[in-house]
Amino acid sequence: MHIDEAIRSRYSARRYMNKVVPHDTILHILELAQQSPSWCNTQPWQVTLLSGNALERFRAALFDHARGGLQGVPDFPFPQAYLGAYRDRRKVCGVQLYEALGIGKNDRKASTDQALENFRMFGAPHVAIVTTDEALGVYGAIDCGVYVATFMYAAKSLGVDTIAQAALASYPDFMRRFFGLTPDRKIVCGISFGYADEEHPIHSYRTERAAVGDAVTFLE
Repeated sequence: MHIDEAIRSRYSARRYMNKVVPHDTILHILELAQQSPSWCNTQPWQVTLLSGNALERFRAALFDHARGGLQGVPDFPFPQAYLGAYRDRRKVCGVQLYEALGIGKNDRKASTDQALENFRMFGAPHVAIVTTDEALGVYGAIDCGVYVATFMYAAKSLGVDTIAQAALASYPDFMRRFFGLTPDRKIVCGISFGYADEEHPIHSYRTERAAVGDAVTFLE
């Protein structure tokens, strides 16, 4: 797939078929993602990639932890507020999701159940947990963001669907204990991936992007 097509056609897949990605394809994605640029070539990302029984153990444990109602305290704080255009875009995205699933705006149980599906990784057969080094601070996290984007577009170019999941960073202490990570490894996000169930109603919409002129100021 040409890079233009991969970028334009990628979307966040929230329901997956029970079909694993071949190991050689996963390695190809990882090799492409490893070419991501980073500050001073530090390449701060470390990835824990789960499949099969290891993923099922993690999926069950994280879901049980999340549905216990504990307040998440991510290593990198989530947004304090969504204001102006950011609020509007977030609202439209949420409305599209819930309308696709037939969830009414006052149906708190259904919306909560759907939110918890994040911690089941939407049934994806693979998940990559991305961490950075604490000493590199926000720039290490930014570099990991570049890695995540490269990973997702590389995956799409090979016919593999993805979703980046900040929700998986909600419980970093749990994650470090589960994976035996040292305290200096900070959880950035997860990438769940596989082959999307394209017939599922949750994939019946696409989010829009602002025009270039809304994001860029040209000075000549």
